[in-house]
Amino acid sequence: MTQHWRIASLASAAFGALLMPLAAAAYTDAPMLADKVAAGDLPEVDARLPDQPEVIEPLNEIGTYGGTIRRFLSGSNDHNSILRFVMPQGLTRWKPDFSGVVPNIAESWEVNEDSSEFTFHLREGLKWSDGEPFTADDIMFFVEDLLQNKEFYPNAPARFVVGGEVMTAEKIDDYTVTLKFAAPYGTFLTELATPLAQEPVLWAKHYCQQFHPKYNADVQQMVDATEAVEDWPSLYRLKCGEVEAPNRWANAERPTLDPWIVTGDGYTAGSTQVIMERNPYFWQVDTEGNQLPYVDRLQWGVSQDAQAILLEAIAGNVDMQARRIATLANQPVLYQNQDKGGYKLYQRTAADSNDMAIHFNHTHKDPEMRAFLTNKDVRIALSLGIDREEIIDIVYQGVGEPWQIGPLPQHILYNEKLGRQHTDFDPDRANELLDAAGYTERNDDGIRLFPSGEPIIFNVNYPGVEVPHWGDSLEIIKDQWSQIGIGLNSSSVERSIYYNRGEANEHDFMVWGAPGGLDPTLSPRDVLAIHPQASWFAIPWARWHLSGGADGQEPSESMKKRFQLYDDFKAEADQDKALDIFREIHRIAAEEFEIIGITTRPSVYGVVNAKLRNVPEALPGSWMYPDPGPTLPQTYFYAE
Repeated sequence: MTQHWRIASLASAAFGALLMPLAAAAYTDAPMLADKVAAGDLPEVDARLPDQPEVIEPLNEIGTYGGTIRRFLSGSNDHNSILRFVMPQGLTRWKPDFSGVVPNIAESWEVNEDSSEFTFHLREGLKWSDGEPFTADDIMFFVEDLLQNKEFYPNAPARFVVGGEVMTAEKIDDYTVTLKFAAPYGTFLTELATPLAQEPVLWAKHYCQQFHPKYNADVQQMVDATEAVEDWPSLYRLKCGEVEAPNRWANAERPTLDPWIVTGDGYTAGSTQVIMERNPYFWQVDTEGNQLPYVDRLQWGVSQDAQAILLEAIAGNVDMQARRIATLANQPVLYQNQDKGGYKLYQRTAADSNDMAIHFNHTHKDPEMRAFLTNKDVRIALSLGIDREEIIDIVYQGVGEPWQIGPLPQHILYNEKLGRQHTDFDPDRANELLDAAGYTERNDDGIRLFPSGEPIIFNVNYPGVEVPHWGDSLEIIKDQWSQIGIGLNSSSVERSIYYNRGEANEHDFMVWGAPGGLDPTLSPRDVLAIHPQASWFAIPWARWHLSGGADGQEPSESMKKRFQLYDDFKAEADQDKALDIFREIHRIAAEEFEIIGITTRPSVYGVVNAKLRNVPEALPGSWMYPDPGPTLPQTYFYAE
């Protein structure tokens, strides 16, 4: 679905465009590979590239080779920091301004009349990072041997299911494949550009087939010999990785199509540093025939201490990063130390609708808490019991606007009710609603009681290493909710613990940013329970939906209606009609009022080495983008 938004500094029509192919003799190799080529350990560059590599015109200038880009990961579960920079190398990718998609691994495509079949023409001669050919067989391997395998996918990912049927594939020739759906799928090409739809080109058949029983009769012996592995699907995921998991970056032997590949032990639970080096078979060149990427290495430090990462940035030891340091509180010190640290600031324009949303657990395991949270008047009361202006003034330094969820006013799908309802601070009305809901009894501390006599106290975790200001906001909310008789205890935990508790449905509510401000059709997980790891308000509903009712919990009738509308939306090829369908999804979500938010997310600034070139001055900040990947970091380089 087209994004109705632009970042002016990225609007160069040429950047990332497919240009005329160059003659093979014009290709230039990176100096760090010269010794391997001379020793015969690596073919000449023209033999490593596709027959017609994609020609990229860099943002500002042709680069030079060499150097290392230094970044930081916050602990053992920050794998998406790697994905955001390396970028998901899918069949399609986003234009740098987030306005639409362009060819990526696929050189071109055709779509049939009703948008149910997509024929992709792959880049002939494209190779995996180990030099083996990438062909239609790799895509067929994913579709026939993994996607349609009930052992590997008991419930196929929703992005590959339309009309209740799983995607199929037909190999036309070695470099042409048609992906087919049971019904129209008008948003498929944009779906493929997101970070969550890379599976068709993620796994190299020639390598990963050794972990599949169809191709290896002895795979069970490998399972038995591998610690913490119970079956072949878990062995496969351990060795070949997943789209969105740390194991994707743990095995240096796994072939990829990325511009840089992990070395050594990769990214594991005990990593203190992750090194990635250039992929000698990467398939893009610049307009002068220089094989990309320009930069030789990526170096990722690993630290759970956000303050330590900030100090590294101030000292000039971070070459490009916004994650973990781009907070309003940090901006003054980052700005003041630019000259000393040898860096500049770039703007990261937030696409989220809310910086801090409260995802009440509508499927809570405790019947009393579930009854409390599924009462709409209770949720309204809890929202009216929050003084958002106070939080914005104290925590956000006055930057932001009281907001719930949903598209921002500048977006074509803006829904005022979804975004602004019940954002006034009105504790008197909140107390009236809670009394009317039957929660009139209180203990000696003034906390309301459940019918059982237990106090109504929320126990909440938040990832404090990454977003410490959520803890500050929760402390203010604790004081504000005490005025309406509601208790709140909050504690900071490591991100992996936070996720594990949420996915296990062991939370009262989860605190997380709300997507969908400028990318509502791409990231609708807060109005549709479709994400099994992030639709925190109803994880069991998401599992029910994804399993066709076999797992999880049956959703509300309202959510079932939205699921059907979402299917209709994905199938609608006419953009205007599709947007109308999504407006109905938002209307229903606004009426249900399942999630509340605090404030719009302010745009923040990241740091970039002053010598690093071809980095935009401003770029979108969105998981579905996912920044900065679509700006093509393989074109970044260091000025001499």
